[in-house]
Amino acid sequence: MQGFLNIDKPQGITSHDVVNKVRWMLKSRGLKRLKVGHAGTLDPMATGVLVVCVGAASRLSEYVMGHEKVYRATVQFGVETDSYDADGETVAAADASHITREMVEAALSPFIGHILQVPPMHSAIKKDGKKLYDLARAGITIEREPRPVHIRRLMWLGWDTTNPDR
Repeated sequence: MQGFLNIDKPQGITSHDVVNKVRWMLKSRGLKRLKVGHAGTLDPMATGVLVVCVGAASRLSEYVMGHEKVYRATVQFGVETDSYDADGETVAAADASHITREMVEAALSPFIGHILQVPPMHSAIKKDGKKLYDLARAGITIEREPRPVHIRRLMWLGWDTTNPDR
């Protein structure tokens, strides 16, 4: 058995947890010696497609990771957390009712194209073999080097000023 599995990773588990589950399922079917890995890492809070490589396909993971990715995010203005995501503790709150879609579009436009991005501490990127989010949750902040990224486009899927949960 070899190939790629597109798995819809739920929130709250790591990419490694998904790989372990696939290994367990394969072993329970008598396929014990297959190499299993993933192409890219999703943060535990993130949901979405995780490409799991099985058997000889594991050698091709670098080619899968090099392809364009699509992200969908929900943003709530006026709340700042210590982790910069919804998992963190609120450290500041402000009235954001004055923010308009035009203001957000103007603020985002410099991010389209080739840019250098400093990875946030709460990301799955590894530094010296440790995931940044594990270090951050332990209260450790380290210097991170900017990385080149390319954002081809940003699309609006919705704008709801009446529902604070959207």
